[in-house]
Amino acid sequence: MKVTVDEDRCCGAGSCVLAAPDVFDQRDEDGVVVLLDAEPAEHLHAAVREAAGVCPAAAIALGEGA
Repeated sequence: MKVTVDEDRCCGAGSCVLAAPDVFDQRDEDGVVVLLDAEPAEHLHAAVREAAGVCPAAAIALGEGA
């Protein structure tokens, strides 16, 4: 799995951090998403899919990874 985020679309809701805290964080100054792991381990895939699904701004994109 390959994860990308669009910081310009992010609205700072924090839903991704709640769903997958090992993969996403937020900048302190404005709450914009910070991607911690662009190719998360398989055991995190379900949480990352949930995070992408609950993102109100659709700022998280998932693709095929190595």
